[in-house]
Amino acid sequence: MTPFEDLPLLRAFVRVVESGSISAAARTLGVTQPTLSRQLQTLEERSGAQLLLRDTHRMSLTPSGRQVLDDARSLLALAEDAAQRLKTDQTGLRGHIRLFATIDFGQSVVSRLLASFIQANPGVTADLAYSNRPVHMIEEGRDVGIVAGEMADDAVVARRLGRMRRWVAASPALVNSRRPAAGPAELAEWPWLNLAGAQFDGGRSVTLCGDGREERIPLQPVMISEGVTSLREAARMGLGVAVLPEWLIAEDLASGALVRVLEGWRGRDLAAYVVYPVQRRVPKRVRAFIDFAADYVGALLFPGAD
Repeated sequence: MTPFEDLPLLRAFVRVVESGSISAAARTLGVTQPTLSRQLQTLEERSGAQLLLRDTHRMSLTPSGRQVLDDARSLLALAEDAAQRLKTDQTGLRGHIRLFATIDFGQSVVSRLLASFIQANPGVTADLAYSNRPVHMIEEGRDVGIVAGEMADDAVVARRLGRMRRWVAASPALVNSRRPAAGPAELAEWPWLNLAGAQFDGGRSVTLCGDGREERIPLQPVMISEGVTSLREAARMGLGVAVLPEWLIAEDLASGALVRVLEGWRGRDLAAYVVYPVQRRVPKRVRAFIDFAADYVGALLFPGAD
């Protein structure tokens, strides 16, 4: 008997990997730890190779384990998709989606997107995690992600949704306390708030675009954060100037809580993508979510390239 003829064994193996331990997986599956250990042993015997390296502190996949994990996920998704197709005509989409999103875009736009999708498909459930490290989340078994920032990895399929406009913004009090900047270089002396991560054009420099050209400014930020919402709050308090997305600060600009700095310049646009694994079969509910996300998010963003 091959290791791929017993779906419950494969499901147990996938759950152990995703839970991080045999004891945690046993609680989730509702079986005893010895039972789950025997199932893993059986799977390794049928595979003819050790799949997991285990000690008292950590558990990791062997190369054979990584291959079996990828194939197991594909087979389980195929079996679930086949069962789903039998029910779709009567009940619509059903099943669970493991979703992730980059932090701030996820907590606002993606949360509303997911709520709209579940309302349109009541048979679907989901859990939403946040991470600015999309490849890591795919490796952990997430089905699909909505991410902001540039993508450059062969481990995922990245479907572009559009691009986010970003403005240079600060509080009126900060702007009034400084000598007006004639160009990007003069802004380098201002107190800066910046995102962490090269995929967001963040860290200790920022690129500003205007007059058909780009200028990269080296910075010594007073605050660096993984979350753009925290930068907006600090900017509203007058701590510094920041490059902030239009979808986040449109109301602040309208109310005057924030004002644009250097009207003819803006931050480099960031692309938004829906991402999913290259080698894993995508279940029908996930494919439907990808198409739904493309329409929903695409309507909020600017199309095309920068």
